Amino acid sequence: MLFGDVSFSVASHAAWVPGIDSAEAWQQWINGHVAAAGSGEPAVKSMPPMLRRRASPAGKIALETAYAAHPLSPLDDGAGADDIPLVFASRHGECARSVELLQELVAGSALSPTSFSLSVHNANVGLFSIARGMRGNGIAVAAGASTVEHALIEACGLLADGAAQVLVVMADGPLPSIFDGFRDCDDQPFGWAWLIQGADEQAALPVLSLQWSADEQPPQAPDAIEPGGLDVLRFFLSAPDQAGLVRRANGRRWHWIRHA
Repeated sequence: MLFGDVSFSVASHAAWVPGIDSAEAWQQWINGHVAAAGSGEPAVKSMPPMLRRRASPAGKIALETAYAAHPLSPLDDGAGADDIPLVFASRHGECARSVELLQELVAGSALSPTSFSLSVHNANVGLFSIARGMRGNGIAVAAGASTVEHALIEACGLLADGAAQVLVVMADGPLPSIFDGFRDCDDQPFGWAWLIQGADEQAALPVLSLQWSADEQPPQAPDAIEPGGLDVLRFFLSAPDQAGLVRRANGRRWHWIRHA
């Protein structure tokens, strides 16, 4: 039984995967012929250095794609002229920074005020809002293995409430090794951003739908599962004849549909 569905158009998009830095490399990665190379992190040159230095490696991935999908307008003076809602999604967020802080507490070391203030899940949406002078709605989403789906549902809710566009940013990295025993997918660094708006098949923009229903099948083995956001990115960048993607997570079947 279908529980719900949302649809939207993608006005612009950007993605970052370590070591994938050319059109040929992206095509090989989409086809599964080449893997991401190492960890690395993007430069985030569009962000003021003082703020950029505060960002974690996973945060820099999110910020790099956010700037690329929604760059500053030549007329934008940084005073928040473009206050579109922001939805930053990450399953693990600033978990690595939080673990470092806890380890420092155990060792009796003094905590860094900067690290402490940026260990929260909405750290990166806050950094982006400050850097861009934006005062609009900023939301951080974490919903386990279906984080990417819930981020898009949240964004479509904002569109339904009257927002003309919403910037959705999905980024993650591996969990710290202390959590290896709890790993339930093949975590790896990646990030992407979509500037979405209401579905309009006449506007020559990609139109996607997301539908969801109950899933009563047994869970998949962790080694067979890519992070949800990475699965969705690969589907979005794939050839147009791949019209759909079905993901199973959190007791749901998530059906992504590409409209011609």
